[in-house]
Amino acid sequence: MIEALYGFAALLLLAFLRVPLAFAMGIVGFAGFYYLTGNWGAAEAMAARRVVDTAMDYGLSVIPLFILMGNFVSHAGMSDALFRASNGFLGHRKGGQAMATIVACGGFSAICGSSLATCATMGRVAMPQMRKYGYKDSLAAASIAAGGTLGILIPPSVMLVIYGILTETSIRELFAAGFIPGILGIFLYLGSVKWVMWRDPDAGPAGEKVPWPERMAALKSVGSTLTLFVLVIGGIYLGVFTPTEAAGIGAMGAFLIALWRRALTPQVLMNVLMDTVRTTGMLFAVILTALIFANFINRAGLPSDLLAFVNALDIAPFLVILVILAIYILLGCVFESMSMLLLTVPVFFPVVAGLGYDLVWFGILVVIVIEISLITPPVGMNVFVLRAVLPDVSTGTIFRGVTPFWVAGMVRALLVLLFPAIVLFLPQLLY
Repeated sequence: MIEALYGFAALLLLAFLRVPLAFAMGIVGFAGFYYLTGNWGAAEAMAARRVVDTAMDYGLSVIPLFILMGNFVSHAGMSDALFRASNGFLGHRKGGQAMATIVACGGFSAICGSSLATCATMGRVAMPQMRKYGYKDSLAAASIAAGGTLGILIPPSVMLVIYGILTETSIRELFAAGFIPGILGIFLYLGSVKWVMWRDPDAGPAGEKVPWPERMAALKSVGSTLTLFVLVIGGIYLGVFTPTEAAGIGAMGAFLIALWRRALTPQVLMNVLMDTVRTTGMLFAVILTALIFANFINRAGLPSDLLAFVNALDIAPFLVILVILAIYILLGCVFESMSMLLLTVPVFFPVVAGLGYDLVWFGILVVIVIEISLITPPVGMNVFVLRAVLPDVSTGTIFRGVTPFWVAGMVRALLVLLFPAIVLFLPQLLY
């Protein structure tokens, strides 16, 4: 176990020295495995086997397909349509355009699956509109940053796919489990906007009331988006096709929608494909090195020793879960979300399984806490993505604005922790 702790210390040192985490995990994992075995050939064989096994893993093909689907969605103008539709019904209220942004983020993330892409896309769409009506930058930017966090929970979610692969948990069940907590997150964020408006009525002036014919026309424009979501998620939930098949169908459906909207030119198509390749390559590099690091951690016996240590303490399992969640919140201050998931899940999930908890429930709870990390200072990835999109808004302004949404995220995590049925209700209906 002590070797694993040294490995984590070395990893933190390399991260502090700004070595990219993918390289740091690979270096520490390989060197640690060599140290434990004393055999250079064994370390090389372990790393090579991980590369080959990961490249040939059929389940991982769902990742580039969902990324491709999200990129087609982004270039098809669906974000604009979603914002217009939600703004038509909510924009005339005080704080309504911030609420419309959150609802649009929820809808966009449901077919995009990426928090960072949702945040960047909606920043370009919603921020000019809110500024037009005099919204304070703190509320406007915070609603985008917080709404973007929904992308890693509402299915299809790349984060849930990776968690399912790491823990050998059913991706179908994870997608079903993420739906209700995702909707709950939208309502809690809407409540955060109402709270901000109660504290500062001038933060979000009411917009113009949209006539009903225009509302219905805007709603009709998102029909293709809703159809694609129902097709992909409904097909998985009903067992019509596997998650990988659903990802392929979703990517083709998004491609056809982009064609129908006349949003695809040869140059745009090339950009979509290149973005998909870059994002997939980056994700797979992190996954590969994280798995090499996990091999070292398992070889060092950290998960089994940690479980034995927890059992020896003779404390309530609930307290163990609270400690694990506290660790995630602390890690969220310094690590980005994907790296945090890949680093910690191989260590914690054997402990959680050994305590008798449901791994589907734990996966959703972990993703919710990781969502919170996306807007937690000093390394809130959504905040920095939005800062890049909106260079005239300071990082401090965004962090101040997201505080109520951060609290709402903590409330949702507490509800899921205390009432597991919120997560497990839909998966139980699968059987």
